[in-house]
Amino acid sequence: MIPLVISPAIRKKLEEKHKVQELEIRECFLNHDGKYLEDTREDHLTDPPTLWFIGQTYKGRELKVIFVCRDRNIYIKSAYDADSESKRIYTELTAKQQGE
Repeated sequence: MIPLVISPAIRKKLEEKHKVQELEIRECFLNHDGKYLEDTREDHLTDPPTLWFIGQTYKGRELKVIFVCRDRNIYIKSAYDADSESKRIYTELTAKQQGE
């Protein structure tokens, strides 16, 4: 089982604002190929770094999942429907990583 940690406030935001369930986030991790990108925007820098990826649920919903790894746990910061710009960035940067 994926060691996900979702605070009550984040869970409420996921369910009410983004209509995302924990199960969908788990499915995205399970269906994902393991390539994560670091959020390097100055106002999003964290220690440890904030990571993100575009994943797909079993029903084909594409989510942008944002998280931090700490103490062998995955702390979810947010997850929502991936927009076209996020998909483009993710595709370009992961392709670049593979080429390195």
